[in-house]
Amino acid sequence: MRDSTPAAVSLLEPAMPQADLTAAPAQFKPCAVIPVYNHEHAIGFVLSAVLAHDLHCVLVDDASSASCAAVLDGLAIAHPESVTLLRHAVNRGKGGAVLTGLRHAAAAGYTHAMQIDADGQHCTDDIPRFLQQAAARPRSLVTGYPQYDESVPPMRLYARYLTHVWVWINTLSLDIKDSMCGFRVYPLPSLMRLIQRRKLGERMDFDTEVLVRLHWDGVSIVNLPTRVTYPMDGVSHFRAGLDNLLISRLHATLFFGMLWRAPRLLGRRLRLLRGQP
Repeated sequence: MRDSTPAAVSLLEPAMPQADLTAAPAQFKPCAVIPVYNHEHAIGFVLSAVLAHDLHCVLVDDASSASCAAVLDGLAIAHPESVTLLRHAVNRGKGGAVLTGLRHAAAAGYTHAMQIDADGQHCTDDIPRFLQQAAARPRSLVTGYPQYDESVPPMRLYARYLTHVWVWINTLSLDIKDSMCGFRVYPLPSLMRLIQRRKLGERMDFDTEVLVRLHWDGVSIVNLPTRVTYPMDGVSHFRAGLDNLLISRLHATLFFGMLWRAPRLLGRRLRLLRGQP
């Protein structure tokens, strides 16, 4: 699935040819999007594991340190036909980096983008299974729900469960098993329709918000179990105070957004229960 596009380095948003970014996919053409911020010790391993599955990789350097930037430059040079390197001049957060990669992927003609974290926590052996589901259901969003080992901090588990409850409330469903797992495959036409009309959170609130809003838009969710290990390079950019505040504010915003959508969401749920489209 690799293409012959040479590696490219861009400051902030790359200039891309204009294309119809919202049309339904006529074929299945996936790539990988990996946001990177000071993960120089893990990104080489992660990239090699992803490239082994014949995916073109879009690396987004979110204004990393000079040492990490040098590592990324070396990887792009070493894999000129398989890696595109984009670069933010200032740090914009995980969500901002993912959005830059997703916009680039859509403009470059990819139909789907697989989001993968750069720290090695995701099981890249699951990539074929996720892509198979995405190919079989190209209009759906395929997302992981973590199967943790003993490396997961207990407080993180409790915090995630609280978010799960809010997501179930805000979607009026149990369709999303885990909204915070950054291992997922987006259908780019549906995603582009969303981000062209709505500004999404660009930090740790992104993963949850984009999933809930796509669900509101009628995008079906496919949940797949996947092993998660915390983290191979020991780097976490979660800021307990600020990011928890952002996520709490997000849940409140989504709750009020759910209230006026409730009749439509409940109607859709009722039609599904009756076996109607």
